[in-house]
Amino acid sequence: MTAQDHRKIIQQAITNGTTPGYMPGFGNDFETEALPGALPQGMNSPQRCAYGLYAEQLSGTAFTKHPPERTWCYRIRPSVKHSTRYTKIDLPYWKSAPCIDPDVISLGQYRWNPVEASEDRLTWVTGMRTMTTAGDVNTQVGMATHVYLVTASMVDDYFFSADSELLVVPQEGRIRFFTELGILDVEPKEIAIIPRGLVYRVELLDGPARGFVCENYGEKFELPGRGPIGANCMANPRDFKAPVAAFEDREVPSTITVKWCGQFHVTEIDQSPLDIVAWHGNYAPVKYDLRAYCPVGAVLFDHPDPSIFTVLTAPSGSPGTANIDFVLFRERWMVAEDTFRPPWYHKNIMSELMGNIYGIYDAKPEGFVPGGISLHNMMLPHGPDREAFEGATNADLGAEKLDNTMSFMFETRFPQHLTPFAAQEAPLQDDYIDCWTSLEKHFDGTPGPK
Repeated sequence: MTAQDHRKIIQQAITNGTTPGYMPGFGNDFETEALPGALPQGMNSPQRCAYGLYAEQLSGTAFTKHPPERTWCYRIRPSVKHSTRYTKIDLPYWKSAPCIDPDVISLGQYRWNPVEASEDRLTWVTGMRTMTTAGDVNTQVGMATHVYLVTASMVDDYFFSADSELLVVPQEGRIRFFTELGILDVEPKEIAIIPRGLVYRVELLDGPARGFVCENYGEKFELPGRGPIGANCMANPRDFKAPVAAFEDREVPSTITVKWCGQFHVTEIDQSPLDIVAWHGNYAPVKYDLRAYCPVGAVLFDHPDPSIFTVLTAPSGSPGTANIDFVLFRERWMVAEDTFRPPWYHKNIMSELMGNIYGIYDAKPEGFVPGGISLHNMMLPHGPDREAFEGATNADLGAEKLDNTMSFMFETRFPQHLTPFAAQEAPLQDDYIDCWTSLEKHFDGTPGPK
């Protein structure tokens, strides 16, 4: 295969809405080449690389961390050719922690209707709307949550974040991440993880796109420890897909926007930066189909902690307490006997931001609509509304399929602070707190369940 042949393959994939392919696994050591012989064998940095390529390492961890996460790239130009003088720009809707507005009250239980896109041209970068921030981007702890609104593809403009990896949860519309390491096409009911420092552009595959983003400042996402659950169920590594190598050799004026310490800068270059012809390593973007997640639950009595539905976790310095947990509530069978089956009333040290991908969430049958968001901050009580409580308390407890539902939670050990956009511009449901006011007192002082 020649470089011209590869360009034809990429162009055909773009035209057909497909990708060159994927490799299965999570955290695997992959190797892939778009041109035969482009990948050195037996060493990483030969004196002369095939095709006149440059060898370059992208490190996602410190050199001495075990196991290290790094990828060796063989590219047409080294990255220093994709980095010139930087000009600071303002993206007023994309915020980073700490972002604490003294006029915004973050203490409370909040819920929003879907954030709607305007008729403006919004790309992945300009269409990001930050809802909450937590921790501190400068010390690389905590997170931010966003809604993305994309109405236009990026054309000869690219982006990377030096601050964070991004966990992307589409809710409407298919999008394409054309990254340095290859192409990911992602649709609703799938997720994508874009590593810190990786350059990419985002294209629309059909219609406007909306979804949710968890921006992780801390340790990378990993699969949770299974403990006594054992080797199977939950999210299995084989269902994660990394892209095969795909490159561009285009000399055209381009821009790269960089997010660094919560600030945004633009650099102008004369070519596409997506010029990696071959690569090998374990630091790569991946996508995952949430329909492949196999939930585990109680088969006799009681409702398990929501942590049993964790898809991915980003650890903190405190064992057992996550910087971020990504938790999925999808279709499943409910079979527990003599049990209140929805999530119970509780408050805890974690802050919980939920999003609805589609369907009805069992603890909130009214008001929590697809595309909507709710926030229950640390140590604030929450739980089922009256309709959910009455329905679950009086239900006939036969085996029941909880169907047509997929919601998720970004949970963090830090308090999540509302941005001015979330407090003042996003479609906040002012009456959400009232969903518990109609709960009745059933206590009558006599023993036995009522």
